[in-house]
Parts: sequence; C-alpha cells; structure tokens
Amino acid sequence: MKSDYIQVLSSIKKDIENFNKLKNDKISLIVVTKSQTTENISKVIQNGYKCLGENYVDEASEKIKFFNDDSIEWHFIGKIQSNKIRKIVKSFNWVQTVSSVKHAKLLHKACLERSKTMNVCIQINIDNEPTKSGILLDDIDDFIENILVFDTLVIRGLMAIPSKINALKENINSYKILKLEYDRLQHKYKSFNTLSIGMSNDYKLAIDNGSNMVRIGSLIFGERK
Repeated sequence: MKSDYIQVLSSIKKDIENFNKLKNDKISLIVVTKSQTTENISKVIQNGYKCLGENYVDEASEKIKFFNDDSIEWHFIGKIQSNKIRKIVKSFNWVQTVSSVKHAKLLHKACLERSKTMNVCIQINIDNEPTKSGILLDDIDDFIENILVFDTLVIRGLMAIPSKINALKENINSYKILKLEYDRLQHKYKSFNTLSIGMSNDYKLAIDNGSNMVRIGSLIFGERK
C-alpha cells in the first residue's frame, strides 16, 4: 500500500487535465478501489474522486452499503457471474464488462425488477487473448443488435484491455482500431459516448490514442497483495 496515494492521484489528475486541454475532450478517471479499506476509499472520496471501480461483487457490495452515497458512481469492471447479477444491479451504476447476450438479458431482467436503468460498456477482446473475456470486434454489430431489445440497458460504449506486451512495446495498433470502431458506432448509436481503455500500465498511451475513460488502481495504491 502506497502511503502517498493521494499525491499519486493528484499527479494522474494533472496528466488527465493536460490531455483534456490538448484534445479539447473530457476524460474520466475511474479509481479502482478493489481490496482497499473503507478508510482509504474515504480519503479518495474526500479529495473529490467520485467514480470508483470494483471487480468483486461481494467485496464491493459491503463498501457501497457502508458509504451509502448516491453521489458516488460505482463501476463494475470484473467478470460477470450469472448468480451475482442481481447484486450487481442493486449496487452499481455501470457495468463495463458485458460480453454475453445471456448476461445482458439477466441484467435487463434484474433492472426491470428494480425499475432501474444500467449504463453498460461492451467488452472487446481486442488482441484475441484466450485468457481475457470479451467479444471479438468482428462480432460487435450483431452483438449490439441482439441486446438493443433490452431497453433498461443504456449502451454507453466499448471497454477493452489491450495486451500488456503491446503496451510495453507502445504498439498502438489495437488502440487505433478500437478508436476507429468507437467513432463508427458513435455515429450509429446516440448513447455511445465512452471508450474505456487504459489502466495503470498504459493510461497515457490509451488517452493519446482516443480513450476518454481510464481505470487506474495499482499505480495509485500499489500492487494488490
């Protein structure tokens, strides 16, 4: 756990503000708070960061219940499990990892039960990695058409995790392809306004290539033990 994490957050915020000026854009920072104590998260919130990301439903539900603050925007960024979907819908404002029609249908059903809408991003497996979730980019049009019927889901955009090897080599091809696809879909669907790419290891590279939402945790808090 880094003792200076608020200082690190401030530095990341400055980076993002500089990109905003350069690109005349609004880039959102999701602070990934998985494994963090409520005390640490409280300090983050007190410093004005209100968009928080969590990977594990049960862990997140306890935190969300503890804070009980509607001004906080909670993003689910973990792997979706069918048996946890009701809990996800109860607690979260966004689900960034939708890549199955079955899960979209269950999310819709749970939203109907709560008279609630849910912001969703479609997860793309941009580098076709067998260890990662997400649909292939070639399937995106059919996938969107299949889930449009679920009108409680507001399709906000695309989410992806480009391979670490590409990020290390600063190979921008995957980022460029995602941005082109996002631009195309943005013209087609009114609710499309989010390209969620970039984490601790590649957020500058991602923003430089069109991302307008980054999800950062380990750079702020240190590696999870």
